[in-house]
Amino acid sequence: MKLDELKHVLRASAAIADENSMVVVGSQAILLLLDEPPESLLVSREVDLYPALHPERADLIDGAIGMHSSFHDTFGYFADGVGPETAVMPADWMKRASLHDVGEVTAICPDLHDLAVSKCVAGRDKDADFVRELLRGGYITVETLKERIAMLEATRYPLTHIQQWVERRRIEAKASP
Repeated sequence: MKLDELKHVLRASAAIADENSMVVVGSQAILLLLDEPPESLLVSREVDLYPALHPERADLIDGAIGMHSSFHDTFGYFADGVGPETAVMPADWMKRASLHDVGEVTAICPDLHDLAVSKCVAGRDKDADFVRELLRGGYITVETLKERIAMLEATRYPLTHIQQWVERRRIEAKASP
């Protein structure tokens, strides 16, 4: 995905949801978080997002410009209308979030470590690729990532397992401990 494509999805989502603040919780937030993100982090064709004040309107976005919509067929990329519960991050992630103006739309993005936490919890192959690339490029540190993971609810998430998953990604990326 390219920045102009992300901006297109943000503008369309804002119009559909009748709200100008969107929370971008998926990997393509990287387009707003880094000035020159590496191509290896831009492989996704979807933007995971939800309206900040009315997250229940994410279904409207998903229905109108989601996967297999005419928007997707026309442009080759799409919105995935998700909810606040979709990306598991530390409870205080909003304190570290950044705001990005895209015309009349404000995109709210978690910081890179919080975004990486959500990928570590999900633990899919594509998430491993994403975290490995962030580590390899020096965009995040294992130490901070592990600190953020430790902030998750231990009763809800297998923290030891997630920390071990991170350690495997660190070794694969040949990153510092």
